[in-house]
Amino acid sequence: MAKRKAENRSFLDKWEAEYLFTYVKDKPVCLVCGVNVAVSKEYNIRRHYETKHHDKYKDLDMTQRSQKVEEMKRSLVSQQNMFKKATSQSEAAVKASYIVAAEIAKSARPFNEGEFMKKCMMKVCDLVCPEKKQAFSNVSLSRNTVADRTCDLATNLYDQLMEKGKDFVAFSLAVDESCDASDTAQLSVFIRGVDSNLCVTEELLGFKSMHGTTTGNEIFEEVSKCVTEIKLPWDKLVGLTTDGAPAMCGKKSGLVGMVREKMREENCAGELTVYHCIIHQEALCAKALKMEHVMTTVTQVVNFIRAKGLNHRQFKSFLEECGSEYADVPYHTEVRWLSRGKVLNRCFELREEICQFLETKGKDTAELREQKFLCELAFLCDISSHLDALNLQLQGRGRIITDMYAAVRAFKTKLCLWENQMLQGNPCHFPCCQSIKAQISTAVFPCAQFAEKLSVLAAEFSRRFADFDAQKCKFELLSNPFAVDVENAPTNIQMELIELQFNDTLKSKYDAVGAAQSPRFIPDTMPHLRTQAAQMLSMFGSTYLCEQLFSSMKMTKTTHRRRLTDEHLRSILRISSAQSLSPDIDELASKKRCQVSGLGTSD
Repeated sequence: MAKRKAENRSFLDKWEAEYLFTYVKDKPVCLVCGVNVAVSKEYNIRRHYETKHHDKYKDLDMTQRSQKVEEMKRSLVSQQNMFKKATSQSEAAVKASYIVAAEIAKSARPFNEGEFMKKCMMKVCDLVCPEKKQAFSNVSLSRNTVADRTCDLATNLYDQLMEKGKDFVAFSLAVDESCDASDTAQLSVFIRGVDSNLCVTEELLGFKSMHGTTTGNEIFEEVSKCVTEIKLPWDKLVGLTTDGAPAMCGKKSGLVGMVREKMREENCAGELTVYHCIIHQEALCAKALKMEHVMTTVTQVVNFIRAKGLNHRQFKSFLEECGSEYADVPYHTEVRWLSRGKVLNRCFELREEICQFLETKGKDTAELREQKFLCELAFLCDISSHLDALNLQLQGRGRIITDMYAAVRAFKTKLCLWENQMLQGNPCHFPCCQSIKAQISTAVFPCAQFAEKLSVLAAEFSRRFADFDAQKCKFELLSNPFAVDVENAPTNIQMELIELQFNDTLKSKYDAVGAAQSPRFIPDTMPHLRTQAAQMLSMFGSTYLCEQLFSSMKMTKTTHRRRLTDEHLRSILRISSAQSLSPDIDELASKKRCQVSGLGTSD
């Protein structure tokens, strides 16, 4: 054994001319037949040459042999370059198929769109770059390939999320449920995790198909699977936001109650903070106005105009003849948050044209021309516009819960201002009311009645957002820690909070980057403040992401794609909803790379 180790097995240059061998990637390779020898020993190389090629090249002198070696080496390099080029083209084709599959998923198009895109690509290639036709032809975009690529992309995103989850110091969940085109209940679970650097990751954790009932226990089982599969500890769960349905928020048999029970079983020290979606609650607050009779009348008018094709065509022609600024009236859809305000405003602007058109159809318009109805319509238009503006403020990805709470508090203050101004007969922030008030007697305009409705609305906001008000102190620790009264702060962070408030460097960072980014600059010497910031940053204020995902779901799984499998639907939605993460296409392509035939092997 010692003798073998002592042997010199390095490749010698003289063997090139003597045995027609060269050295490639740490192995001797025969220049004649391309076979590589496993062990770099002269005996092995000489034996291969003498048994395979000696008779053919024995008559060559050393000069001729050297020339032959150089010629063979050039040929070998050319062959290797050809293999490298083929491998590069193959890898590029695989990457292209992944990129196209991702775009098909994001646009909610069927998998067979890949075949259509391939045809278009080939026709463009024929005109623009015909010499590249083979490269384009190598891109596989068949239906099955696109479906497989979509699943690969989704799996890669999930693996990345799992890897990121290992560094989460706090996370929260947003959970909602809806039905798809085949009446299958789909449970959407989003995660908002904060790592040790206080960076936020907001992604789809799970999308579960529920083919049976959707009780609180069954929802909890699916949510529990999502948390367990990604290997997240329950003691890092700090928040849970739902749509407020009984199966979600039930204290015993609902998701909320069962999650709390699970955390007790796991001996979690922290308390779970539960929120009812801010946007849902804002929409529910509007019902306190009790002005459904106005909305019902408006809806009936719009339905009369749009339900029948003839009426709709005639109404649009009538508006065109009148030279109206608007060309049509939109439908009212209850599930669309901003639909109500748009319909009301359009009907208010076209109130005269609508009455004239209805009269041509023999309809009674006495109610629509009543001063009381017009005043109520104007008020409902204005307050709906204000509520819609708040709704838009609360929508969007990556929203910090403290900013959402601040928007709600600001709106409550506005309601108090509007109430006082309305009592004084000054609807200066209600343009539709101002317009109607200018047309009718001031004494007829019911300012006191509308002031009372604003008061009721303000009270409803206070009632529904009481759970957020209870967290006001914690919110201020994130939104403006330099103004927090230290005595009202939790005792475990009081010392760190004092140090923070007297740190001019951190104060300047806060002023420069804002509340969402400033916690990253809190030093490690303030661990309790960093933990508090991580918990607040991880909180979901709404289930907006779930609602947005359900909109994508309805665009993806339509009545024409009811046979779309649960796995494919889940993969498509994971790709289309990804925000913090992006698929690692290079890694995926390297695994799918076509194998080029290699060289043979000899002892």
